[in-house]
Amino acid sequence: MPSSSTQASQATQPGTTDALRSNLHDRGQRLTPQRQRVQALFEQIGAGSHLSAEEVHQRLLGQHDKVSLATVYRTLRLLSSMGLLQELELPEGGRRYELACDAHRDHHHLVCVRCGCTEEFEDEAVLLAGEQASVGHGFRLLECVLTVRALCPRCAAEG
Repeated sequence: MPSSSTQASQATQPGTTDALRSNLHDRGQRLTPQRQRVQALFEQIGAGSHLSAEEVHQRLLGQHDKVSLATVYRTLRLLSSMGLLQELELPEGGRRYELACDAHRDHHHLVCVRCGCTEEFEDEAVLLAGEQASVGHGFRLLECVLTVRALCPRCAAEG
């Protein structure tokens, strides 16, 4: 049976590992097993899955990977700054992370303010409104992201 580090290495495609190693090297940093495991986890679950640092930590522990919560936080910030993960900052102060993907860039989020459940949606009208507002004020649009705070069906049913 392969070890968890072997599983993490197998989950990360060779090109992705090489790109991650190269990008880190350019920053004067090295590819640690923990950084590789965090990236591999997001690649395993795919685009559109939103995890908090605590959820990442719990999943890694569930795979028998030894990594501290502080290391997970640092790694998530680093991978976000490198553009490999996209950070969703919630108004309540929490953060969730998802795999960055150009084909999946212009999407929006419904976030339950009680349990943190996050669902994605796409809407051309939101993108058009962002573009029109940018142009109307002389700005150049970089991204248009809407976060809708709501109660998910389960939390709404609980009252």
